[in-house]
Amino acid sequence: MTDTNAQLKAQIDEFVDRVWPEVLDDIESLVSHKSVEDLSQAAEGAPWGPGPREALDEALCIANVCGLEAHDCEGYLGFADVPGASSKQIATIAHVDVVPEGTGWHTDPYQMVRRDGWLLGRGVTDDKGPAVLSLYAGRFFAEQVEVTGEPLPYTLRVILGANEETNMGDVEYYLAHYPEPDFLFTPDAEFPVCCGEKGLYGATVRSATIAGEAPGARIVRIEGGTATNAIPSLAEAVVRAGASELPAADGIEVVEAGEGLARVTAHGIGGHASMPEGTRNAIGMLCSYLLKAGVCSDAERAFLELEGTIHASTDGTSLGIDATDDVFEPLTCIGGTIRTTGDGRIEQTLDARYPKSTTAEAISERLGALAAAHGCEFEAGRAVVPFYVSPDSPEIQTLVRCYNEYTGKDTKPFTIGGGTYARHFRNAASFGPEELDLPTPEWVGQIHGPDEGASEEQLKLSLKIYIYAIAELMKLDL
Repeated sequence: MTDTNAQLKAQIDEFVDRVWPEVLDDIESLVSHKSVEDLSQAAEGAPWGPGPREALDEALCIANVCGLEAHDCEGYLGFADVPGASSKQIATIAHVDVVPEGTGWHTDPYQMVRRDGWLLGRGVTDDKGPAVLSLYAGRFFAEQVEVTGEPLPYTLRVILGANEETNMGDVEYYLAHYPEPDFLFTPDAEFPVCCGEKGLYGATVRSATIAGEAPGARIVRIEGGTATNAIPSLAEAVVRAGASELPAADGIEVVEAGEGLARVTAHGIGGHASMPEGTRNAIGMLCSYLLKAGVCSDAERAFLELEGTIHASTDGTSLGIDATDDVFEPLTCIGGTIRTTGDGRIEQTLDARYPKSTTAEAISERLGALAAAHGCEFEAGRAVVPFYVSPDSPEIQTLVRCYNEYTGKDTKPFTIGGGTYARHFRNAASFGPEELDLPTPEWVGQIHGPDEGASEEQLKLSLKIYIYAIAELMKLDL
C-alpha cells in the first residue's frame, strides 16, 4: 500500500468515527417512514404513494445536510451531486422504499432498535441503511473538496430510488430523463462484488371458479404472504370443519372460527425469494396440511395438488423448470402470495430467478402446461433477461481490490439471483454491504422478513470501503 493510500485510509477512519452518531440518527429517521408503495394514494409529485415520497424527502434532506447538491425528480426518485471537473459520472444508487412489514416482528418495524451491536427495523439492510451510507460517502468527498479547493476528477452522483421493491419505475424514469453514469454501483447486495444477476420471472396461477357456498366447498378463505418476491412466514385459511376434528401438525395452529368453521394457520420461516435456503414457505405448509387432512372438495383438491408441486422444491425441479449454467447459480422458484379473490378463485403468485441457460418463454410453456393439467389458469408476468458485466473490467476489479484490502480476504466477483438496480445500466455492479458468512444472532431476521437486522460494525466497515472504492474509481480512465 502506498503512503498516499495509507494517508487516505487514515482520513477515512477519522471521518467515519466522527460522523457515525449522525449516520445512526439518519438511518433511524429514514426507517421511521413506512415507505411501501401505495398506488391507490399516488399523486402529482408522489407517483409511488405518500410513504415513498416521505422517505425520499427525508433522504434529500440528509443529502443537503451532508453538503451535496440535492435534486428531486418529481417524486419518482432523487439524486445528490458532488460536482467534478468532468461531466462524466461515477454514481451510486440505493433505494428508500421497502417491502411491507409482514408479520412475526418482535419490535416495531418502523422504529429502529439498537441491540448488542445490531440495528433492527424494516430497511436497515434493504436498503435504507446503505442509502444513508452512500450519502455519507458523498459527504466525505464534499468535505475534501471544500478543504482542498480541488474538484473531483469526475462528478460523484448519489441516486436515491423510491420504487425498487416493485417495478423499478423510478430508474426507468431516470434513464428517460438523465444520461447514464459512466460507472455505477448499488449497495444492495452482498460483498465482495456482484457482476451479474439472474433473469427475473413472475407468474400467477388461478384455480377453477370455486364459490364459497358451492356444494362440497371446504375452503372459505385462504391468504398468505405480503410480497410476491418474499417467502412468507405466515399463511392461514378458514375452512368448513370443526377444529377438534383436524389433526395436529408441526408448525400448524388450528382454532375454532365460528360454528362449523376452523382457522388453520401455518407458521414458517420467511426470507427473500432469491435466497430460499433455510426458509420454510408457510403457503406450502398450509396447502400440504389441507390436502393431507382432506379438507377440500374435488375442485379444491386439484388446486392444492398443484400447490404441492409448486412448493415441493425451490430450485424448480418439481415443476420441471430447473436450470443452471457456468455463470449463475441454479434457478430458484418460490410461491410468494396466495389469496381468495372476489369471484371465489384461489390465486397463487410465483417468483423465479433464472440463469442464462433457459428463457422466460421456456418457463412459461412448462408452467402453463402444468397449470392446465390441474384445471387451472396461468398468466405470465414480468420477464427480465439476465444481466452480466465482465468480472475483468477495470471498474469491477477496482471494487474487488478495495474490498480485499480492507478485509484481508482474497475474493472474486460473483453473480446473484436477486434483482438490483444494476441490471438497468450498461456498466454497473452491486457492491455489499451484506456478508453472508457474518455470524448472526438468532433474533436477527433476514431482509424482507420479520426482525430485519444489520450489524452496526458491518455497516461502519462498509462505509469505509465505499469511500475508498469511490476514491480509487476516480483514478480510472473512464
